[in-house]
Amino acid sequence: MRDGTPAVLDGTAGVLQADPDPALRAEVERRLAAARQQLQADRQTAHRPGRTRDGHRVEVVANVRDAAEAREAVAAGGEGVGLLRSEFLFEDRTAPPDEDEQAAAYQAVAAALGPERPLIVRTLDIGGDKPLRYLPLPKEDNPFLGLRGIRVSLAYPELFRSQLRAMLRAAPGGNLHIMFPMVSDLDEVLVAKRILREEQARYPIPVKIGVMIEVPAAVAIVEALAQEVDFFSIGTNDLTQYTLAIDRGHAGLAARVDALHPAVLRMIALTVEGAHAHGKWVGVCGALASDLAAVPVLVGLGVDELSVSVPAIASVKAALSRLDFEDCRALARRVLPLGSAARVREALAQG
Repeated sequence: MRDGTPAVLDGTAGVLQADPDPALRAEVERRLAAARQQLQADRQTAHRPGRTRDGHRVEVVANVRDAAEAREAVAAGGEGVGLLRSEFLFEDRTAPPDEDEQAAAYQAVAAALGPERPLIVRTLDIGGDKPLRYLPLPKEDNPFLGLRGIRVSLAYPELFRSQLRAMLRAAPGGNLHIMFPMVSDLDEVLVAKRILREEQARYPIPVKIGVMIEVPAAVAIVEALAQEVDFFSIGTNDLTQYTLAIDRGHAGLAARVDALHPAVLRMIALTVEGAHAHGKWVGVCGALASDLAAVPVLVGLGVDELSVSVPAIASVKAALSRLDFEDCRALARRVLPLGSAARVREALAQG
């Protein structure tokens, strides 16, 4: 495509069309105007608690990087932060942040939310595909199956301890929870908890502990995990990639990495079932939570929290308010046996 070529990009459908004809341009303008009007309407009720029209509660929180985004989330109606990506403190620098810098950053996010809104901080989530200049991770043939997430933290315990201490120092200023990424084994959680307890001897602050569900192994042991943690958050981006065995960055296959694939939905259902059996709640923090087409089936599967992008908060809350919980449960039962994401999306479009 040459520079200056007019084009229409549909970010929802993932379609780029060059040189749109006048009819398509007019249709796009009409859809944009309707979307702006709908968003304005959605924002009118965005500060109400997230619930279905029959009163079923689903918390709507935000995925953020820093205090500025946390303030935007609160202004947009977010009920807290379901995922603070702590990597923002570690990236694009030649040395890791010290404990004081980290504590100040977490405290700023907690202050933006206030003591009543939850703040879930994910420990460092890096790997061979997104290395840090000052952390000598080994070169791996397949970094998505190598040293990443909680494995990195346990391999570099001093870095991990510094981060945990910073979180504990920030905890008194807000409702802070700690979440471990890329868990695939109960022993990883037990070791991480032991290290946290050792640091709590210095900073005796109680915090809730959660894990991310991003690999099928974690789903398979969810009941064992549920006896050791307080909550779960499903990272549907990675869970989809690992469940379907498709690299989401693969140029030829990325379009097939759809989190509405029934295999992924079944992973979510199994996680919810296992967690709820032990009285633990489950959130979704991947891109699927912001997909309005997916909200009914996620509600029907029993998800307790949706952690979405800040711009999606109002729309997701509005979508929730139009749903009936029992209808959502029936919809979830109907789509789980289907054989492809395309069939699921077709069923969801039909309602």
